[in-house]
Amino acid sequence: MKTDPAQQHRWLQQLIGDWTYESEANMGPDQPPYKGEGSESVRGLGDLWVLLEGTGKMPDGTPGTMLMTLGFDPATGRFVGSWIGSMMTHMWVYDGELNEAGTVLTLSATGPDFEHPGQTRQYHDIIEIVGPNERLLSSELLGTDGRWSEFMQARYTRR
Repeated sequence: MKTDPAQQHRWLQQLIGDWTYESEANMGPDQPPYKGEGSESVRGLGDLWVLLEGTGKMPDGTPGTMLMTLGFDPATGRFVGSWIGSMMTHMWVYDGELNEAGTVLTLSATGPDFEHPGQTRQYHDIIEIVGPNERLLSSELLGTDGRWSEFMQARYTRR
């Protein structure tokens, strides 16, 4: 089966390369934000998928490894993907869309509610292309008040 890449697949190709990142995460009330850094290598799986493999230090000082997959499903008109990390057992499954300007990819997922074990919450991971050698990744969660609240941001720079 041969599938020709669509414009959305070509959009993902701009992520390919080696990157470093600096991040800041909200660790909860009355705690200072966690500042981290790491690296990420992004490669294509053919012309239809990208694999983002990252490493960095977790807040407790242990190393962490992450793998994100991203693609586009022409049948649904949606971006699709997943995220797994060595620090948790949950596999995040993405459903996403690109903004009209073609600069921001918002990926929605359902995952564990870290404040209420056994419950789930809605999350966004948002990839914003700042320029050919810079991008942002922010993560936010949907609060009980119906508002989205950012809890992590990372700035990626191409090596």
